[in-house]
Amino acid sequence: MNIPVLKGLIKRRILVNFRADPAVVQTILPQPFRPKLHQGEAIVGICLIRLEQIRPALSPLAVGIASENAAHRIAVEWEEDGQAKEGVYIPRRDTGSQLNHLAGGRLFPGEHHLAHFEVLSTDTQIDFHMQSEDGQVKVDVAGKIDSRLPVDSHFASLEEASAFFEAGSLGYSVRHDSPGLDGMLLKIKSWHVDTLDVSHVYSSYYADEALFPKGSVTFDHALIMRDIEHEWHGQKEIADE
Repeated sequence: MNIPVLKGLIKRRILVNFRADPAVVQTILPQPFRPKLHQGEAIVGICLIRLEQIRPALSPLAVGIASENAAHRIAVEWEEDGQAKEGVYIPRRDTGSQLNHLAGGRLFPGEHHLAHFEVLSTDTQIDFHMQSEDGQVKVDVAGKIDSRLPVDSHFASLEEASAFFEAGSLGYSVRHDSPGLDGMLLKIKSWHVDTLDVSHVYSSYYADEALFPKGSVTFDHALIMRDIEHEWHGQKEIADE
């Protein structure tokens, strides 16, 4: 898929992160991926992102669009042409934008399911709700901005968590009209995250015991980014073998 370079502003990006049983996660992953481990555990999660001013790189700011989006994702590693690679595998994308839904697999990578979003976002707190139109996925997250990870997080520091997720800038998404996986590289001009002190979190995807048996997935922490300039660069497709 030939995707033009896109640019814009990440107005708000929340990375809700869970640790999971690597053997369970491996059953979900297509070839050539394997879970990227941290302290022996797989790291899975949700990227909840508000994008603004999104446009082809050479287009003026006036043509940019805005949207609320959610991507369930899994940190992965693989080999490609004899080189070690890392990034994220994205089994499910949801969007509040009809344009993103229609352009998924054309202008944007992967299939985008339509969803309803309700978001309260202030300088100090977040209250996020999403329900997909097909009834398959629901996400709720509430919390306040903080500078510390939860005491039970398996990451030793905010800096360690930040570095882990900064390395996952290359994502591959499912398309049901193609045996391959759409690739997109996120380039961020100035990477900076804070902690979101979460008071409530729910994802129907990770609560699905047919995918994640009871006890196989546990919330770890959440990070938040704001007002970040960025670009999206299309990557060559990976065949799902």
